[in-house]
Amino acid sequence: MTEEKATIPIKDKYLLTIREAAEYSNIGINRLSQMLNDPYCSFVLFNGNRKLVKRIEFEKYLNEAHNI
Repeated sequence: MTEEKATIPIKDKYLLTIREAAEYSNIGINRLSQMLNDPYCSFVLFNGNRKLVKRIEFEKYLNEAHNI
């Protein structure tokens, strides 16, 4: 019996991997990694050495950056 991993749509996830966030926002992985390295980044969550993106905070950041 094989176990299938449940696929949760990105819009329903609270945390995204860098790859998911890049795909979701159409921002390159390298650029997104640079953004997450900023000490004032409000949408990064560290899980050990792994960086995750807080989707809701990331969306707010993108909306505010667009309204400049």
